[in-house]
Amino acid sequence: MSKRDYYDVLGVSRGADDKELKSTFRKLAMKFHPDRNPGDDDAEHRFKEINEAYEILKDPDRRAAYDRYGHAAFEGGAGPGGAGFGNDFASAMSDIFDEFFGMGGRRGRSSSARGADLRYNLEVTLEEAFAGKTVEIRVPTTVSCETCSGSGAKPGTSPTTCQTCGGTGRVRATQGFFTLERTCASCQGRGEVISDPCKTCGGAGRVSQERALTVNIPAGIEDGTRIRLAGEGEAGVRGGPPGDLYIFLSIQPHPFFQRDGADIFCRVPISMVTAALGGQIEVPVIDGSKSRVKVPDGTQTGKQFRLKSKGMPVMRSSQLGDMYIQVVVETPRNLSRRQRELLEEFDKESSDGNHPDSEGFFSKVKDFFDNLGT
Repeated sequence: MSKRDYYDVLGVSRGADDKELKSTFRKLAMKFHPDRNPGDDDAEHRFKEINEAYEILKDPDRRAAYDRYGHAAFEGGAGPGGAGFGNDFASAMSDIFDEFFGMGGRRGRSSSARGADLRYNLEVTLEEAFAGKTVEIRVPTTVSCETCSGSGAKPGTSPTTCQTCGGTGRVRATQGFFTLERTCASCQGRGEVISDPCKTCGGAGRVSQERALTVNIPAGIEDGTRIRLAGEGEAGVRGGPPGDLYIFLSIQPHPFFQRDGADIFCRVPISMVTAALGGQIEVPVIDGSKSRVKVPDGTQTGKQFRLKSKGMPVMRSSQLGDMYIQVVVETPRNLSRRQRELLEEFDKESSDGNHPDSEGFFSKVKDFFDNLGT
């Protein structure tokens, strides 16, 4: 039976690059893998055919020979894998299982590993975010053991090569007709074991400790900002590099300021008299000062006044946002008899021109119902 064209087997064009070849091979290998198709001889044959094609096409030299001479380029020898499995099959399948099941992985071993990253939540006030500040925080973490210098072994001794994996950190297991690599359980992939552990750290090479760190909070910092302190995370395993510390900033709610980017908003209640006759009000500013705002006569609820450059700083810039004052006209309560009399007199003297919005609204309502009646 003649062999199919390798490009047809994988379903790719002759101009396919390495990335497309690898991606297509992985998908097909997972689809036709015998473990997913137990007892299916056609799937097993297809699986071997796919692997054979990939072994040829992934190698630039063999692919060039195949493109020029076809299958004849490999006649007279075992070819890429007479049984359907080349020398790099374990490598390819290890990559596949690493991606789909977390069973494969990198070859080789490293006795040291990078430490874990840490997260620290820090809350500041809006005033602190405006001015910026330097704070000291205490972070529980792990640091390198000073007794054994992070090796995990008792002083005067050193780790020995793992006998299970021979120092590679990986062990191979044959399942059916293919081979998988797994992390060595004896040394957890480090390739070394400690027969005489350090008494201080128990062989871990690290000890728990609370560290004091100084953090600079820049002016204009926003809620949710993340600050990275490189190398301030947990110590690495057995001399490995430390992780990083990430500080997540949140800003406390303010009693009367609301923030939107670099701008600040503040709702200020004013009396009915001030709204009607006009006047001046004094409002607080985020920098701790006060500012006067002129209220014109006839001011309505919701009117906004802009105070330029009275908002928050823009990070890494000399610019400042603005502050917006929104007035809310307060209706008087708990009136005395005389106050009621004055308001009643005012109401009698009022005309449509004093309340144009309400008069206009009720006039429209009347017209609406009149039209319904007709």
